[in-house]
Amino acid sequence: MKQSIQLRLSQHLTMTPQLQQAIKLLQLSTLDLQKEIQEALDTNLMLEEGDEADRESTPSTEESGMSRTEQTEASAGDQDLKVDREIRAESSEMPEDLPVDTQWADVYDSYLPTTAHGADDGSDFDPFAHQSRPQTLQDHLAWQLNLSRLNDRDFMICQAILDAVDAGGYLRSDVDELLATIDDASIAAEEIETQIHRVQSLDPPGIGARSLQECLLIQLRQMPFGTELRDQAIAICEKGFNHLPRSDVNALMKQLKLPEAEVIGALGLIRGLQPRPGSLIETAPSEYVVPDIFVRKKEGRWLVELNSESTPKLRVNADYASLVRRSDQSADSVTLKSHLQEARWFIKSLASRNDTVLRVGSKIVEMQQDFFEHGDEGMRPMVLRDIAEALDLHESTVSRVTTQKYMHTPRGTFEFKYFFSSHVNTASGGECSSTAIRALIRKLIASESPKKPLSDSKIAQELGDQGINVARRTVAKYREAMGIPPSNERKRLA
Repeated sequence: MKQSIQLRLSQHLTMTPQLQQAIKLLQLSTLDLQKEIQEALDTNLMLEEGDEADRESTPSTEESGMSRTEQTEASAGDQDLKVDREIRAESSEMPEDLPVDTQWADVYDSYLPTTAHGADDGSDFDPFAHQSRPQTLQDHLAWQLNLSRLNDRDFMICQAILDAVDAGGYLRSDVDELLATIDDASIAAEEIETQIHRVQSLDPPGIGARSLQECLLIQLRQMPFGTELRDQAIAICEKGFNHLPRSDVNALMKQLKLPEAEVIGALGLIRGLQPRPGSLIETAPSEYVVPDIFVRKKEGRWLVELNSESTPKLRVNADYASLVRRSDQSADSVTLKSHLQEARWFIKSLASRNDTVLRVGSKIVEMQQDFFEHGDEGMRPMVLRDIAEALDLHESTVSRVTTQKYMHTPRGTFEFKYFFSSHVNTASGGECSSTAIRALIRKLIASESPKKPLSDSKIAQELGDQGINVARRTVAKYREAMGIPPSNERKRLA
């Protein structure tokens, strides 16, 4: 094969380290960005926070000189210093140990930790044991079991049952599975059933149930005997449980031979029960959203500003930067130059990110002013391309900016992507966003009659009367996305 030299022209994109860093910072959320900034501050000696640097660079009174007021205060301080010297001279003649009528323990014993037996040695005191942590459902149930006088065998069975209880409070293992988890062949199925009933007697009511029906029955049976319509509600859950989802009063009256008033009252009592009793105890750690921008209305105009608290002000340390010598090629000088260049890139990338977020947020507010004035019903259809063309940006850049970025508005805190939605053509030739359609569907369902709820076809017809052409399948899709049940399950005769 003969070798030859050929000349080819081609185009390709080269991702420089600066560009990669800018893209990385652009797609980070506020919390992730704070971690990235803190990591940069820890690893780059050239970077420092602006506020901290201002405090450290404040000149002392000796270097900057003092005003007349400061000189007057200083002279007064000198006089006070002379008085202090005289007092110390007089006090030097006094003995160091003076007789007192109190002891240390008489004053400070009440502040020292004591043990259960009243001893004040503090040897068993653990400061970390007093730190609070989220209480789990298992912790709450185990605490109640520890108060019961159970033998080791029963306690072991109850502990296995507690391990099989999920976050909602339901027992997700049957008797055979529980027997398999307990390493004791002498334990019978009857003992497991007995301890299951023991666990079901714990607080909150309904814990340890194996189905929704059993959960409701446990809560009803733990009510006081004098509770009104308690027995009727138990009968409905035992015999007419299949009619509960639809609240079919007529079927329950016919099956249980009860008057209408009692059936309606018993259904109201059942609706007040807790279908997930474990959620009353299980506490998940709170997750906070830090907004990137704030939106507020002032003098009839909507103003957009960055959240200055989310990103600290960074600057290059002037003292370290002055140590850089371009002609010096020592290892320390090369390290300083590298850190200086990286610090400048990072500050520039951070400023570019903030500017892009502010531009995109301002354009969203400008194009969605009807939403801020009237709510979800005023949301106009908008896609990423609209913002990209208006700001002369690429769609991928707009996509990165709108991901995990939030704005705080008078109507709540929303993610940037919340303002982007598809559209549906209207009868007048215009467009209506899917968010506005969802709001209209929610409004129609909220105002419907409980005894005669609106079907998807009826909702589509109501929207058509308002000039919005929506198919029944589209209404059903939006309704399911909002978690709203169909009309037959929304029907309430009570």
